[in-house]
Amino acid sequence: MGLFNSVTAVAMNSALNALSQRQRAIANNVANVQTPGFRAQRVHFESALRAAVANGNGAVTATTRRSLEPTRLDGNNVNLETEVLSNIDTNLRYSLAIKSIDGQFSSIRTAMRTS
Repeated sequence: MGLFNSVTAVAMNSALNALSQRQRAIANNVANVQTPGFRAQRVHFESALRAAVANGNGAVTATTRRSLEPTRLDGNNVNLETEVLSNIDTNLRYSLAIKSIDGQFSSIRTAMRTS
């Protein structure tokens, strides 16, 4: 298995794609905070990613589902505080994943220079 096809590389790619999908869902939720009847979207992938890595694969596709959280009188269930906290968490996870990948490439660059 090549360096870019390793379980870690595939898992990191899956995580970045899923986190990007979550960022888009959060932005859509916030944009529709005042839309009557709008149901917030939630992106799920962590448990599937854990299972894929445990099985030696790492490839997963995130799923987006409508939130089952209670609604307001207008039928909307977007909670701005929840969205802001989720956005902060998602951005931190995305940044950490990017730094991890950058660290791997930095190690490769260093190894190539010393060869």
